[in-house]
Amino acid sequence: MSRLILIRHGETVWNRERRMQGHADSPLSDTGVRQAQLLARRMKEIAFTSLYCSDSGRAHHTARSVAEVTGHSLLVEPRLRERNFGVFEGLTGPEMQTRYPEDYAKFKSRDPHYAVPGGESATAFRDRALACLTEIAGRHADELVVVVTHGLVCDVAYRAANGIDLMAPRDFDLVNAGINRFRYEGGAWHAEVWGDASHLEGGLATIYGGSAA
Repeated sequence: MSRLILIRHGETVWNRERRMQGHADSPLSDTGVRQAQLLARRMKEIAFTSLYCSDSGRAHHTARSVAEVTGHSLLVEPRLRERNFGVFEGLTGPEMQTRYPEDYAKFKSRDPHYAVPGGESATAFRDRALACLTEIAGRHADELVVVVTHGLVCDVAYRAANGIDLMAPRDFDLVNAGINRFRYEGGAWHAEVWGDASHLEGGLATIYGGSAA
């Protein structure tokens, strides 16, 4: 058995502007920087063995804030990146719909095998992310590991744990710098805590789904 804490990066400028990020990046907003600081303070109280993060700047910045407080080395893993959204990256929902109407309609249909031009399908992304998380879990049996990553990586782990199909609309929140606890046991994922934002004091919790991954 292994336990993982999955954490979505702090709020970014593009999150605030409702722009699709994916493999593209934008810096943490002032709110996101403060979220990362509060997260780090919370993580100092938790005994964990290893700290992994995506190589995207927003996740790396968030994880670095934790590492500076806890003393852990950062284990950077490119497979923890967000889903690649190809030509949609950097655009708002209305901009996607205006510039790429046919592709946007296919994307909104939630076909798990459809890939935006230049991007990856939901199925390919899920397989990549879960394979990476499963490998990390196998590497750290009987340990608690922290993984700072992206909203949709957390999403596919939650879906795997709860048997939710990729085509099903999301009815659960993705919280920036929130704590999501999982257990990997017997070849299966189990969600223990989801969306814990109790450390984000003063109304600093931000939730962006959809086009703000």
